[in-house]
Amino acid sequence: MDTSGAPDTRATDQELWDRVRSGDSEAFGLLFARHGPTVFSYCFHRTASWATAEDLVSTVFLETWRLRERFTVEDTAVPLLLGIAHRVTQKHHRSLSRYRAALSRLPPEADEPDPADRVASRLDAERRMRRIRAALLALPRREREVVELCVFGELEYAAAARALGIPLGTVRSRMSRARSRLRHLTLADPLSPHPTPAPTAGVCR
Repeated sequence: MDTSGAPDTRATDQELWDRVRSGDSEAFGLLFARHGPTVFSYCFHRTASWATAEDLVSTVFLETWRLRERFTVEDTAVPLLLGIAHRVTQKHHRSLSRYRAALSRLPPEADEPDPADRVASRLDAERRMRRIRAALLALPRREREVVELCVFGELEYAAAARALGIPLGTVRSRMSRARSRLRHLTLADPLSPHPTPAPTAGVCR
């Protein structure tokens, strides 16, 4: 830490988290800058919606700050953040199901055009992600959760086990079964960890 008291950007996640637990918002901001894109990628893969993913990232970090005293971080904060993201997106899916049921009883509204310059690429990314989600939804829920954390969240098996609170061997077996079920998919698209053009396939370790 420098003489001004600002967090050192070279600090490890564990060092930053120790400061976060004592209420250091600047250290928390560094963690957000460091891992926000990873959380966004995970939320986008789970929702297939750019705007929803952006909203959920905010929710994830707000929940992380609110619950900061309950958790510890070893080495990296990613398993903690994606564990919270997993719960937040699950809650979102439950709320969305209730919302869609209510919306189905209302007359449809005309869509407003999006003036953003990136709307075309976002819509393309969302179309691709809807195809991915359709394939993943055919998996049993427990296998799907492991794929989402290991491939989209780019967690190693041990970190995914911590995020889900299950044994390492369980993660390995679920991933093996999921791979067998998804062999018909092209990894360069459905199992890409990042919502960007021409992505590389995620690697689970």
